[in-house]
Amino acid sequence: MLNGDLVAVWDVALSDGVYRIEFAHGTTTGKRIVCLNGQEAIRKDWMFKLVGKESFTVGAAQTRATVNIEAISGFTYEYTLHIDGKSLQRFTSDRAKATKTWTLRVDGEDHRVVLEKDTMDVWCNGQKMDTTGEFVDDGTETLFSLGEHECCIKALSSGRKKSGIVHYLLLDGEKIPATTQ
Repeated sequence: MLNGDLVAVWDVALSDGVYRIEFAHGTTTGKRIVCLNGQEAIRKDWMFKLVGKESFTVGAAQTRATVNIEAISGFTYEYTLHIDGKSLQRFTSDRAKATKTWTLRVDGEDHRVVLEKDTMDVWCNGQKMDTTGEFVDDGTETLFSLGEHECCIKALSSGRKKSGIVHYLLLDGEKIPATTQ
């Protein structure tokens, strides 16, 4: 689909999943193709302007994304991805503060659980989960199910001002280590 004009590939982690964004740029034809998880999202053939921007949306929340094409020298180009108006690096850094992610294997299936700290929404493998929130003595518990299994995300004070609130995922009472993405 993208053939030899593929010039950039980025992986973007959102609450509803990790998206692979591929960008092809034909520097002789001006062709521009954006693919999301292997599916063509944008195709423009015979663009006379070789630099510029291609904007599109990603994921269930229709997050804004833009590929910037800049000429460096002669026929050398630089491609950068901006998500929600931020560089990919800044977006990823901000998301790491605003979300907590766990990957786990349950009943032979891989699951990616994401907690959005600001809304307390919980996503699993791209689906927003039905949750129940409860206040408990030492913080809050957000309860949901994965198949026949009980899950609980505990939010507790770390006891330290800098760390703030710490989130733990329990699957049938067992603590699951957090993932970096």
